Amino acid sequence: MKLTAIIGKNFGDEGKGLAADYFSMTAQKNGESCLVVRHNGGAQAGHTVDFPDRRFVFHQLSSGSFRSADTLWSDTFLPDLFKLREETESFFAIGGKIPKIYASKNCRCVIIDDVLINMALETSRRENRHGSCGMGINECVVRSETKYVLSLGRILSLTCEGLYNELRRIRKEYVPERLRELKLSKNDLGEYGELLENDNVLYNAAEEMKRAECLIIPVNDLPKNYDRIIFEGAQGLLLDELNEDFAPHLTSSRTGIHNPAVFCRKYFPDQTLEAVYMTRSYVTRHGAGLLPYEGMLSSELYPITDKTNMPNEWQGRMRTAVHGKPEEFSAPVIKDISGNENIIIPSLFITHLNETGGNICTSEGDHELSDFFMSYNINELFRQVYISSSPFGDEVRILSKNNKGAEK
Repeated sequence: MKLTAIIGKNFGDEGKGLAADYFSMTAQKNGESCLVVRHNGGAQAGHTVDFPDRRFVFHQLSSGSFRSADTLWSDTFLPDLFKLREETESFFAIGGKIPKIYASKNCRCVIIDDVLINMALETSRRENRHGSCGMGINECVVRSETKYVLSLGRILSLTCEGLYNELRRIRKEYVPERLRELKLSKNDLGEYGELLENDNVLYNAAEEMKRAECLIIPVNDLPKNYDRIIFEGAQGLLLDELNEDFAPHLTSSRTGIHNPAVFCRKYFPDQTLEAVYMTRSYVTRHGAGLLPYEGMLSSELYPITDKTNMPNEWQGRMRTAVHGKPEEFSAPVIKDISGNENIIIPSLFITHLNETGGNICTSEGDHELSDFFMSYNINELFRQVYISSSPFGDEVRILSKNNKGAEK
């Protein structure tokens, strides 16, 4: 059994889709069956996989889907059944086949009112926006801490009419109290207020959620007989809900090694887990919040474009920066693996090198790979380094630890 966890080292958008595609591709080439576990966040994730003739942005399907890797939503994933069918149909149109989607019955499910409250709240903040995607993730987490939690298992047990009635009950009993907590008046809600009063919205949501049931295989335990398991994380390590250094602009989930480590201790207590920390050759942040060394990446030397992270009304434009000093580069990873040293083997995965001329951009200047390895003590912390100078998984290279950047 091979176990690999893909973790964004910074603020997200590091290339986790590329990595999941790459590791799923290597499993496929080796004749190994592969399961990709989605364990944090939900449909707000946007993980891009590119081929010369096609590309797809994954939200709830795993980014290993082109390589026939099956998907598992663990109990810490927050699925949005309302959006699932649209994604699977879009993927089928270019992928030709949808791998299996297993789902823990304990998943807490996002509902339409979570999304509407999220959008209303973020819109009401105007220039002081939090940087939310407007996809209802935090609202789902908050609601799930009350008696109004709606698990996947509960949804599966209901008829369409029963689910509609449950959504109406949540809207009648929970939503008004939640709006008071958020200090959102009717005037603050705007167009979202009308939708929060429209029963047709709820019935359509219930119908779509029940239609999506046929796309998933509900499970109470880990599906068996897989040779390789890949944990595809969402967001980035610096956005972890417990990372006080960047509060309050965080995500409502554990973005680091925590969830995969808990999973592995339960099912594979005697095996090691490769924790692959993803970073671009520079740093990005999409949304509000502190971004150290912002503005230090030369737009003249390195004109950056990103087809996935286009400017939008929820997160604005994607911001860029450079990496900090060596201790700043390593500290989040060291902190993340602390307490898990007996099962974790850390690796580094550097992407978007083609956008910076093969250099790693830092506050101390631009470094060629060999110089970066030496200056930042990369070989002391990371067992292995993967690099990508293109958006394609089959062009990823592995660097030799002993030769300071030479290819294996």
